[in-house]
Amino acid sequence: MRMTRRDALLSSFGVAASASLSGIEASGHPRIQDSSAVMLSQSQTPLTDAPLSLNDYEALAKQKLSHVAWEYYASGSGDEHTVRWNREALANIRLKPRVLIDLANIDTRIKLLGDELPHPILLAPTSTHMLAHPEGEVATVRGAGAAGATLIVSTVANRSIEEVAQAATRPIWFQLYVEDDRGLTRALIERAEAAGCRALCITVDNPWHYARNRQDRIFDAAPKLPFPNIHLAAGGPGGRGREGGGAKRFTWKDLEWVQSFAKTPIALKGILNPEDADRAAKAGVAAIIVSNHGGRGLDGVPATIQALPLVADKVSGRIPILMDGSIRRGGDVLKALANGAAAVLIGRPYLYGLGVAGADGVRSVVDILRTEFEAAMALTGRTSIAAIDRSVLWPQDK
Repeated sequence: MRMTRRDALLSSFGVAASASLSGIEASGHPRIQDSSAVMLSQSQTPLTDAPLSLNDYEALAKQKLSHVAWEYYASGSGDEHTVRWNREALANIRLKPRVLIDLANIDTRIKLLGDELPHPILLAPTSTHMLAHPEGEVATVRGAGAAGATLIVSTVANRSIEEVAQAATRPIWFQLYVEDDRGLTRALIERAEAAGCRALCITVDNPWHYARNRQDRIFDAAPKLPFPNIHLAAGGPGGRGREGGGAKRFTWKDLEWVQSFAKTPIALKGILNPEDADRAAKAGVAAIIVSNHGGRGLDGVPATIQALPLVADKVSGRIPILMDGSIRRGGDVLKALANGAAAVLIGRPYLYGLGVAGADGVRSVVDILRTEFEAAMALTGRTSIAAIDRSVLWPQDK
């Protein structure tokens, strides 16, 4: 009998979860005894069933992670309106099914910035993975590789870009916070390129931190962890703490300076305004990412799925558009692609998978989402990515 992907997923997860919960790393590496005691909860409740959804992973992570880790990962800014709107806006979009179509072959492959990817699901840049797992981003990139997913490594990772690249089995990208010290910025870009990163993802929406009250409340109690890409031996979650993410004087003119020496394609992450998207396309960037920083930037900005079609119309196919923001189901991936995205990024879900079962949890999260996406394609009569357009969506006023 042919084993389905779901069967394989559940079977392999059972082994991985058992190892994780017993405190033995599947990789054979010892746990970090002192700091991980703060990072992870003391709960040893066994998993009786493998998680079947990204929401299952979130619920398990809330039990397993420390209070500090949970608040850092799960929180947004201000009153978290945008965090909520991201999810609500996706849920309110309806899909239009089709029937009696040959669905023997569903092809999820895409070409993006020079690489062919097996599916349109990437792992967004997120910070401080050692709050979830002692191996930090090294465990994450192993899971990403096993799932055929591209990891975008954060500037404020707990492991160096060289360490992550060495553990990678698939192409990786590097997310950049531009520094006011341009010499440091150039050196970091050159490090990432030397390590083999295939694209440079510059975050442009976070020069200041808006009110991150939940994060601020746990900051002093959080363990101090290394941030080797910014030469910080020990710091709180996010590395920079309450200072914000990078340069206060990064402008379109400075982007030209980066473009003058960067050897890899450049994507701008944090675009919501269609006018900014138009200017980015005219500036010659390789891609843009429609993002509101997962609701951790300015509270009160729209959901990314609401901004996406306006941005897509303005860009009009000149460059690829990616989107993040509360992707939790395969149907969400389909909705994003139907509204003009070439691919989506997930953030919190894979961190929850990392916290629950290390690299195997990351792999499992992506596999679940990919399997759901394939089913959503099939049930709307689409057998390839190229066939997905706005006709997949049910009219909003019907």
